[in-house]
Amino acid sequence: METILEMRRITKVYPGRVSAANREVSLDLRRGEILCLAGENGAGKSTLMKILYGLTPATEGEIRIRGKIAAIHSPLDANRRGIGMVHQHFMLFSEFTVAQNVVMGIEPKKFNFFLDTAKSNELVQKVIDAHHFSIEAGKTVGSLTVGQMQQVEIVKMLYRNVDILILDEPTAVLTDRETESLFKSFRILAETGKSLILITHKLSEIKEISDRVAVMRKGELTAVKDTADLDEREISRLMYRLPEPSAGEQMFPRAGGFPASSREVPLKRKPVSDRTVLSFQDVTVRRRNQERPLLNRISFSVHEGEILAFAGVGGNGLGVLEAVLGGFLPLNSGRILCREEDISRCNSEKLRGRGLAYVPSDRIAYGSAESAPVWENIIINRRREFSEWGFLNRKKSESFATELLDRYAIAGNSSMPLAFLSGGNIQKTVLAREIEQHNDYIVFCEPTRGLDVSSSLYVYSQMESLRNSGTAVILISSNLDEILALADRIIVLYRGSIAAERENPLHSPAAEETGNIKEEIGERMLGLKKT
Repeated sequence: METILEMRRITKVYPGRVSAANREVSLDLRRGEILCLAGENGAGKSTLMKILYGLTPATEGEIRIRGKIAAIHSPLDANRRGIGMVHQHFMLFSEFTVAQNVVMGIEPKKFNFFLDTAKSNELVQKVIDAHHFSIEAGKTVGSLTVGQMQQVEIVKMLYRNVDILILDEPTAVLTDRETESLFKSFRILAETGKSLILITHKLSEIKEISDRVAVMRKGELTAVKDTADLDEREISRLMYRLPEPSAGEQMFPRAGGFPASSREVPLKRKPVSDRTVLSFQDVTVRRRNQERPLLNRISFSVHEGEILAFAGVGGNGLGVLEAVLGGFLPLNSGRILCREEDISRCNSEKLRGRGLAYVPSDRIAYGSAESAPVWENIIINRRREFSEWGFLNRKKSESFATELLDRYAIAGNSSMPLAFLSGGNIQKTVLAREIEQHNDYIVFCEPTRGLDVSSSLYVYSQMESLRNSGTAVILISSNLDEILALADRIIVLYRGSIAAERENPLHSPAAEETGNIKEEIGERMLGLKKT
């Protein structure tokens, strides 16, 4: 098989950091293959791909494309050499059409000045049809599901005739069915000669979609193997240097193939209390001039020592529910009560004063300030605790932040800008801050999106500890395995309404088959089952 890309002895050392983000990494890519790049957060995967895509320069090393040395100083250079990248956080304009987003920067022009809309739609639709995507060139991006937005990002790169496509956590925001559809598209791309590099932490997905897997650890490439020769346990061992399994040790059976030690997650659970912490009473949210409400007469309660999970397909109300819980979106009708106190009109700041801790689904946009140092991000909601006589005690703040970095195994130091941390470590910083300051209830939205196996298991154990200490936990997640592993009760949202509510049977002595439960919940999420 033809080798189309060679990265040789790539080293990257960031200013102010002692250890190298990448250390003499050599990797090749073959024509028409799907290569998964695996490793825990901070292992150097994203840095290596940023170098390949021209987002950051290598300190040492070279890149060869089809045997010729390629100088790549920017994403434009990468595109010209047939390399495209789809980032974990989409870079789309919601008010523009699919075609307008795709052709941006290389638009077909009418009279050498005006955008030729008809030509743009025609060219983009050809790319869509050729790869069997389920989107339309003339549709507004804001009207699409998350899975369809992912397709738009891929079409952007294919429109630029790339041969090598890098995808950073491509399924992080997708449902199981959307992931299945995306993988079909990946296979079609590979069959037509495109080469794909997938950055992913999901062991089951690595086994399902890749031809080879390259494993990184602490900035170094530790193994490149044919996926067919590995099982999930072996991949995990390569990533974390786990010991060989001892007698009786089992894989974690539900949450995306994550490995556990000799026990499963969740831990031993205490009974749910009958004391209500938070309740929604006929909550309705509607957009102006829109007939169907975004949330339609939603009623539920969450109790002390309970994990209540919400499942649903994108566009059916999960994002709206998150915004309401976070205090960013007002109600049109109904009430929200926290321990019998009406908090319906409280904004985010007031809600935090009433006991809310909140981990947003987009930690970069809404949960952090990348230019500020790590310690400031950690104490931002607790400045009074770290102030004396009206002045912030920086030494005390940094000491507390350093303690949290150690406790949550976050790679970095408290004085560096948050942007210097890897994406996964930024997420862990936000999680640490919110977990440490929780009071009555805590809202987790996609809590393990982008996290590696080890970090995900740690988050799960923290959620279990919070639950067992009496905290009310609300989980909003697109990962059904995660929901089934953690939730005491599950609510399914469909078209802004509650389509189903049930106890999680996996925590009963006579647990049902996981696959059957997933299928049932999936049907309710899609509106296929309504009774």
